[in-house]
Amino acid sequence: MPWIRKRYQLSKKDEEQLLSISPSTIDRRLKDYKQKHRKRIYGKTKAGKFLRQRIPIQTESWQIKEPGWIEIDTVSHSGPNASGIFAYTVNATDLFSGWVESRAVLGKGSDGVVKALDEMIKSMPFEVKGIDSDNGEEFINWHLERYCRETGLKQFRSRPYKKDDQAHIEQKNWTHVRKLIGWDRYDSEEAISSMNDLYEEELRILNNFFLPSVKLSNKIRVGSKIKRIYEEAKTPLDRLIKSNLGNTVRLNKYNQLRKVLNPFEISKIIDKKLEIIWSLASKTRIDSYIKRSSSNEPISHDGNAFGPLTRPFANIEIKQFRKQWYKEKLLGTR
Repeated sequence: MPWIRKRYQLSKKDEEQLLSISPSTIDRRLKDYKQKHRKRIYGKTKAGKFLRQRIPIQTESWQIKEPGWIEIDTVSHSGPNASGIFAYTVNATDLFSGWVESRAVLGKGSDGVVKALDEMIKSMPFEVKGIDSDNGEEFINWHLERYCRETGLKQFRSRPYKKDDQAHIEQKNWTHVRKLIGWDRYDSEEAISSMNDLYEEELRILNNFFLPSVKLSNKIRVGSKIKRIYEEAKTPLDRLIKSNLGNTVRLNKYNQLRKVLNPFEISKIIDKKLEIIWSLASKTRIDSYIKRSSSNEPISHDGNAFGPLTRPFANIEIKQFRKQWYKEKLLGTR
Protein backbone atom coordinates (compact mmCIF):
# COMPACT_ATOMS: atom_id res chain seq x y z
CA MET A 1 0.00 0.00 0.00
CA PRO A 2 2.79 2.57 0.64
CA TRP A 3 4.10 2.02 -2.91
CA ILE A 4 0.59 2.20 -4.36
CA ARG A 5 0.06 5.53 -2.62
CA LYS A 6 3.21 6.89 -4.26
CA ARG A 7 2.26 5.73 -7.74
CA TYR A 8 -1.50 6.32 -7.73
CA GLN A 9 -3.59 9.07 -6.19
CA LEU A 10 -5.95 6.96 -4.09
CA SER A 11 -8.83 8.27 -2.08
CA LYS A 12 -9.52 6.93 1.37
CA LYS A 13 -12.49 5.00 0.02
CA ASP A 14 -10.29 3.33 -2.64
CA GLU A 15 -7.78 2.27 0.02
CA GLU A 16 -10.52 0.74 2.15
CA GLN A 17 -11.85 -1.21 -0.83
CA LEU A 18 -8.39 -2.51 -1.74
CA LEU A 19 -7.74 -3.69 1.81
CA SER A 20 -11.10 -5.44 2.06
CA ILE A 21 -11.29 -7.05 -1.39
CA SER A 22 -11.61 -10.86 -1.44
CA PRO A 23 -9.46 -13.24 -3.55
CA SER A 24 -12.47 -14.31 -5.65
CA THR A 25 -13.24 -10.69 -6.49
CA ILE A 26 -9.60 -10.12 -7.48
CA ASP A 27 -9.74 -13.12 -9.83
CA ARG A 28 -12.99 -11.91 -11.34
CA ARG A 29 -11.69 -8.39 -11.90
CA LEU A 30 -8.38 -9.59 -13.41
CA LYS A 31 -9.86 -12.37 -15.56
CA ASP A 32 -9.68 -10.43 -18.85
CA TYR A 33 -6.11 -9.27 -18.15
CA LYS A 34 -4.93 -12.77 -17.27
CA GLN A 35 -6.33 -14.19 -20.49
CA LYS A 36 -4.65 -11.46 -22.48
CA HIS A 37 -1.24 -11.94 -20.87
CA ARG A 38 -1.33 -15.68 -20.15
CA LYS A 39 1.98 -17.52 -20.37
CA ARG A 40 2.91 -19.76 -23.24
CA ILE A 41 3.47 -23.31 -21.99
CA TYR A 42 6.60 -25.09 -23.26
CA GLY A 43 6.00 -28.21 -25.36
CA LYS A 44 3.39 -26.80 -27.76
CA THR A 45 0.52 -28.42 -25.85
CA LYS A 46 -2.57 -26.29 -25.41
CA ALA A 47 -5.56 -27.14 -23.30
CA GLY A 48 -8.29 -28.57 -25.52
CA LYS A 49 -11.25 -26.30 -26.17
CA PHE A 50 -13.77 -29.05 -26.85
CA LEU A 51 -15.29 -32.00 -24.99
CA ARG A 52 -13.50 -31.33 -21.72
CA GLN A 53 -16.70 -31.27 -19.75
CA ARG A 54 -17.69 -34.67 -21.14
CA ILE A 55 -14.36 -36.40 -20.42
CA PRO A 56 -13.83 -37.37 -16.74
CA ILE A 57 -10.64 -36.43 -14.92
CA GLN A 58 -8.40 -39.16 -13.52
CA THR A 59 -5.59 -38.35 -11.11
CA GLU A 60 -4.66 -41.65 -9.36
CA SER A 61 -3.62 -44.58 -11.57
CA TRP A 62 -1.12 -46.77 -9.69
CA GLN A 63 -3.64 -49.26 -8.28
CA ILE A 64 -4.58 -50.76 -11.66
CA LYS A 65 -5.05 -54.56 -11.34
CA GLU A 66 -5.42 -55.51 -15.02
CA PRO A 67 -3.83 -54.57 -18.36
CA GLY A 68 -5.60 -52.43 -20.90
CA TRP A 69 -5.63 -49.02 -19.22
CA ILE A 70 -3.06 -46.88 -21.00
CA GLU A 71 -1.67 -43.37 -20.73
CA ILE A 72 -0.86 -41.51 -23.95
CA ASP A 73 1.12 -38.38 -24.74
CA THR A 74 3.08 -36.67 -27.52
CA VAL A 75 6.76 -35.68 -27.55
CA SER A 76 7.72 -32.69 -29.69
CA HIS A 77 10.72 -32.91 -32.04
CA SER A 78 10.80 -29.25 -33.01
CA GLY A 79 14.35 -28.44 -31.95
CA PRO A 80 14.86 -24.77 -31.06
CA ASN A 81 12.25 -23.64 -33.59
CA ALA A 82 8.56 -24.58 -33.20
CA SER A 83 7.38 -22.98 -36.44
CA GLY A 84 5.96 -24.97 -39.32
CA ILE A 85 5.28 -28.72 -39.35
CA PHE A 86 7.64 -31.08 -37.57
CA ALA A 87 7.69 -34.55 -36.05
CA TYR A 88 5.96 -35.75 -32.92
CA THR A 89 6.26 -39.08 -31.16
CA VAL A 90 2.92 -40.47 -29.98
CA ASN A 91 3.76 -42.48 -26.87
CA ALA A 92 1.57 -44.97 -24.98
CA THR A 93 2.21 -47.11 -21.90
CA ASP A 94 0.10 -49.67 -20.07
CA LEU A 95 -0.33 -48.81 -16.39
CA PHE A 96 -0.43 -52.42 -15.21
CA SER A 97 2.46 -53.99 -17.12
CA GLY A 98 4.54 -51.03 -18.29
CA TRP A 99 4.23 -52.13 -21.94
CA VAL A 100 5.25 -49.25 -24.24
CA GLU A 101 4.38 -48.51 -27.86
CA SER A 102 5.52 -45.47 -29.86
CA ARG A 103 4.84 -44.03 -33.32
CA ALA A 104 6.19 -40.95 -35.09
CA VAL A 105 3.86 -38.61 -36.96
CA LEU A 106 4.45 -35.46 -38.99
CA GLY A 107 2.52 -32.76 -37.19
CA LYS A 108 -0.03 -33.57 -34.52
CA GLY A 109 -3.23 -33.35 -36.49
CA SER A 110 -6.07 -35.43 -35.13
CA ASP A 111 -6.14 -37.80 -38.14
CA GLY A 112 -2.46 -38.74 -37.82
CA VAL A 113 -2.63 -39.10 -34.04
CA VAL A 114 -5.74 -41.30 -34.16
CA LYS A 115 -4.16 -43.49 -36.87
CA ALA A 116 -0.97 -43.90 -34.83
CA LEU A 117 -2.98 -44.66 -31.69
CA ASP A 118 -5.01 -47.29 -33.55
CA GLU A 119 -1.80 -49.00 -34.76
CA MET A 120 -0.35 -49.05 -31.25
CA ILE A 121 -3.54 -50.44 -29.70
CA LYS A 122 -3.68 -53.26 -32.26
CA SER A 123 -0.05 -54.19 -31.62
CA MET A 124 -0.48 -54.54 -27.85
CA PRO A 125 -0.81 -58.15 -26.54
CA PHE A 126 -3.94 -57.36 -24.52
CA GLU A 127 -7.31 -55.72 -24.95
CA VAL A 128 -7.18 -51.97 -24.44
CA LYS A 129 -10.10 -50.75 -22.33
CA GLY A 130 -9.38 -47.07 -21.82
CA ILE A 131 -6.99 -44.22 -22.59
CA ASP A 132 -5.84 -41.38 -20.35
CA SER A 133 -4.36 -38.26 -21.96
CA ASP A 134 -3.54 -34.66 -21.15
CA ASN A 135 -5.71 -31.75 -22.31
CA GLY A 136 -3.91 -31.15 -25.61
CA GLU A 137 -6.03 -30.54 -28.68
CA GLU A 138 -4.47 -33.58 -30.39
CA PHE A 139 -6.39 -35.74 -27.87
CA ILE A 140 -9.38 -33.63 -26.88
CA ASN A 141 -11.15 -33.50 -30.24
CA TRP A 142 -14.16 -34.99 -31.98
CA HIS A 143 -12.11 -37.39 -34.11
CA LEU A 144 -10.66 -39.20 -31.11
CA GLU A 145 -13.99 -39.02 -29.30
CA ARG A 146 -15.68 -40.74 -32.24
CA TYR A 147 -12.90 -43.36 -32.41
CA CYS A 148 -13.33 -44.15 -28.70
CA ARG A 149 -17.09 -44.35 -29.07
CA GLU A 150 -16.87 -46.73 -32.06
CA THR A 151 -14.26 -49.01 -30.46
CA GLY A 152 -15.76 -48.98 -26.96
CA LEU A 153 -12.77 -47.28 -25.32
CA LYS A 154 -13.23 -45.17 -22.22
CA GLN A 155 -11.51 -41.80 -22.37
CA PHE A 156 -10.03 -39.95 -19.40
CA ARG A 157 -7.96 -36.81 -19.04
CA SER A 158 -5.65 -35.24 -16.51
CA ARG A 159 -6.00 -31.88 -14.84
CA PRO A 160 -4.67 -29.03 -17.02
CA TYR A 161 -0.92 -28.45 -16.54
CA LYS A 162 -0.66 -31.18 -13.85
CA LYS A 163 2.01 -33.56 -15.17
CA ASP A 164 1.94 -35.63 -11.98
CA ASP A 165 -1.46 -36.95 -13.08
CA GLN A 166 0.39 -38.70 -15.92
CA ALA A 167 3.58 -39.69 -14.17
CA HIS A 168 3.90 -43.04 -15.98
CA ILE A 169 3.87 -41.70 -19.53
CA GLU A 170 5.94 -38.65 -18.61
CA GLN A 171 8.67 -41.03 -17.40
CA LYS A 172 8.49 -43.03 -20.65
CA ASN A 173 8.67 -39.82 -22.68
CA TRP A 174 12.09 -39.25 -21.15
CA THR A 175 13.55 -42.77 -20.99
CA HIS A 176 12.08 -44.21 -24.21
CA VAL A 177 12.04 -41.17 -26.51
CA ARG A 178 13.90 -38.06 -25.43
CA LYS A 179 17.10 -39.78 -24.21
CA LEU A 180 17.37 -41.61 -27.54
CA ILE A 181 16.08 -39.22 -30.20
CA GLY A 182 17.32 -36.08 -28.46
CA TRP A 183 16.28 -32.45 -28.91
CA ASP A 184 16.96 -31.94 -32.62
CA ARG A 185 14.34 -30.88 -35.17
CA TYR A 186 12.91 -33.52 -37.51
CA ASP A 187 10.56 -32.36 -40.25
CA SER A 188 10.93 -34.80 -43.18
CA GLU A 189 9.08 -37.94 -44.23
CA GLU A 190 12.40 -39.79 -44.31
CA ALA A 191 13.00 -39.01 -40.64
CA ILE A 192 9.47 -40.14 -39.75
CA SER A 193 10.00 -43.44 -41.58
CA SER A 194 13.34 -44.06 -39.87
CA MET A 195 11.90 -43.31 -36.42
CA ASN A 196 8.94 -45.64 -37.00
CA ASP A 197 11.30 -48.36 -38.24
CA LEU A 198 13.08 -48.12 -34.89
CA TYR A 199 9.91 -47.82 -32.79
CA GLU A 200 8.10 -50.76 -34.40
CA GLU A 201 11.02 -53.20 -34.44
CA GLU A 202 14.13 -53.31 -32.23
CA LEU A 203 13.28 -50.62 -29.66
CA ARG A 204 9.85 -52.15 -29.02
CA ILE A 205 11.42 -55.59 -28.48
CA LEU A 206 14.22 -54.35 -26.22
CA ASN A 207 11.96 -52.24 -24.00
CA ASN A 208 9.15 -54.76 -23.57
CA PHE A 209 11.03 -58.09 -23.68
CA PHE A 210 14.32 -57.41 -21.90
CA LEU A 211 14.28 -54.24 -19.78
CA PRO A 212 12.77 -54.80 -16.30
CA SER A 213 11.18 -52.08 -14.22
CA VAL A 214 9.83 -51.85 -10.69
CA LYS A 215 6.17 -51.18 -9.96
CA LEU A 216 4.62 -49.55 -6.91
CA SER A 217 2.54 -52.09 -4.99
CA ASN A 218 1.56 -50.27 -1.80
CA LYS A 219 1.79 -47.07 0.20
CA ILE A 220 2.05 -47.04 3.99
CA ARG A 221 1.75 -43.87 6.04
CA VAL A 222 4.30 -43.67 8.86
CA GLY A 223 3.57 -40.53 10.86
CA SER A 224 3.84 -37.61 8.47
CA LYS A 225 5.69 -39.61 5.81
CA ILE A 226 4.57 -42.13 3.21
CA LYS A 227 6.57 -45.34 2.75
CA ARG A 228 6.41 -46.82 -0.74
CA ILE A 229 6.72 -50.55 -1.29
CA TYR A 230 7.70 -51.84 -4.73
CA GLU A 231 7.28 -55.21 -6.38
CA GLU A 232 10.19 -57.26 -7.70
CA ALA A 233 11.53 -55.85 -10.97
CA LYS A 234 9.99 -57.54 -14.03
CA THR A 235 9.88 -56.90 -17.75
CA PRO A 236 6.48 -55.91 -19.20
CA LEU A 237 6.32 -59.28 -20.98
CA ASP A 238 7.00 -61.25 -17.76
CA ARG A 239 4.43 -59.21 -15.87
CA LEU A 240 1.77 -60.00 -18.47
CA ILE A 241 2.64 -63.72 -18.64
CA LYS A 242 2.52 -64.08 -14.87
CA SER A 243 -0.84 -62.31 -14.62
CA ASN A 244 -2.56 -64.57 -17.23
CA LEU A 245 -4.63 -61.56 -18.26
CA GLY A 246 -3.28 -60.79 -21.75
CA ASN A 247 -3.59 -62.42 -25.16
CA THR A 248 -2.18 -65.87 -24.35
CA VAL A 249 -1.39 -66.82 -27.95
CA ARG A 250 0.51 -63.63 -28.67
CA LEU A 251 2.31 -63.66 -25.32
CA ASN A 252 3.52 -67.25 -25.84
CA LYS A 253 4.74 -66.27 -29.30
CA TYR A 254 6.64 -63.32 -27.84
CA ASN A 255 8.12 -65.52 -25.10
CA GLN A 256 9.41 -68.03 -27.67
CA LEU A 257 10.85 -65.20 -29.74
CA ARG A 258 12.69 -63.78 -26.74
CA LYS A 259 14.52 -67.08 -26.20
CA VAL A 260 16.28 -66.83 -29.56
CA LEU A 261 17.07 -63.11 -29.40
CA ASN A 262 20.23 -61.47 -28.03
CA PRO A 263 19.57 -58.12 -26.33
CA PHE A 264 23.17 -56.98 -26.94
CA GLU A 265 22.85 -57.55 -30.68
CA ILE A 266 19.51 -55.69 -30.63
CA SER A 267 21.19 -52.83 -28.80
CA LYS A 268 23.86 -52.59 -31.52
CA ILE A 269 21.17 -52.41 -34.21
CA ILE A 270 19.41 -49.68 -32.24
CA ASP A 271 22.63 -47.65 -32.05
CA LYS A 272 23.09 -47.90 -35.83
CA LYS A 273 19.50 -46.85 -36.50
CA LEU A 274 19.85 -43.95 -34.07
CA GLU A 275 22.88 -42.71 -35.99
CA ILE A 276 20.80 -42.73 -39.17
CA ILE A 277 17.99 -40.82 -37.42
CA TRP A 278 20.39 -38.25 -35.98
CA SER A 279 21.83 -37.67 -39.45
CA LEU A 280 18.34 -36.80 -40.70
CA ALA A 281 17.91 -33.94 -38.23
CA SER A 282 17.04 -30.64 -39.91
CA LYS A 283 20.15 -28.64 -40.78
CA THR A 284 18.17 -25.44 -41.44
CA ARG A 285 19.63 -22.39 -39.79
CA ILE A 286 16.88 -20.58 -37.90
CA ASP A 287 17.36 -16.81 -37.95
CA SER A 288 15.05 -16.11 -35.00
CA TYR A 289 16.83 -18.52 -32.66
CA ILE A 290 20.47 -17.58 -33.28
CA LYS A 291 21.59 -14.20 -32.00
CA ARG A 292 23.18 -11.94 -34.52
CA SER A 293 26.63 -10.81 -33.57
CA SER A 294 26.84 -7.23 -32.35
CA SER A 295 30.65 -7.12 -32.41
CA ASN A 296 32.82 -5.79 -35.23
CA GLU A 297 34.61 -9.12 -35.72
CA PRO A 298 34.35 -10.54 -39.25
CA ILE A 299 31.78 -13.32 -39.58
CA SER A 300 31.79 -15.96 -42.31
CA HIS A 301 28.48 -16.18 -44.17
CA ASP A 302 29.02 -19.72 -45.50
CA GLY A 303 26.30 -19.11 -48.08
CA ASN A 304 23.69 -18.46 -45.42
CA ALA A 305 20.59 -16.84 -46.93
CA PHE A 306 19.58 -15.27 -43.62
CA GLY A 307 22.69 -13.11 -43.31
CA PRO A 308 25.56 -13.22 -40.79
CA LEU A 309 24.84 -15.43 -37.80
CA THR A 310 26.96 -16.25 -34.80
CA ARG A 311 26.88 -20.03 -35.52
CA PRO A 312 24.66 -22.61 -37.24
CA PHE A 313 22.85 -25.51 -35.57
CA ALA A 314 25.44 -27.73 -33.92
CA ASN A 315 23.97 -31.04 -35.07
CA ILE A 316 27.42 -32.58 -35.60
CA GLU A 317 28.58 -31.44 -32.17
CA ILE A 318 25.46 -32.88 -30.52
CA LYS A 319 26.01 -36.18 -32.31
CA GLN A 320 29.65 -36.35 -31.16
CA PHE A 321 28.63 -35.47 -27.62
CA ARG A 322 26.04 -38.27 -27.60
CA LYS A 323 28.59 -40.83 -28.79
CA GLN A 324 31.12 -39.74 -26.18
CA TRP A 325 28.46 -39.76 -23.45
CA TYR A 326 27.37 -43.34 -24.19
CA LYS A 327 30.98 -44.46 -24.50
CA GLU A 328 31.91 -43.05 -21.08
CA LYS A 329 28.76 -44.53 -19.55
CA LEU A 330 29.60 -47.96 -21.00
CA LEU A 331 33.19 -47.80 -19.70
CA GLY A 332 32.03 -46.60 -16.29
CA THR A 333 34.03 -43.39 -16.43
CA ARG A 334 30.98 -41.12 -16.24
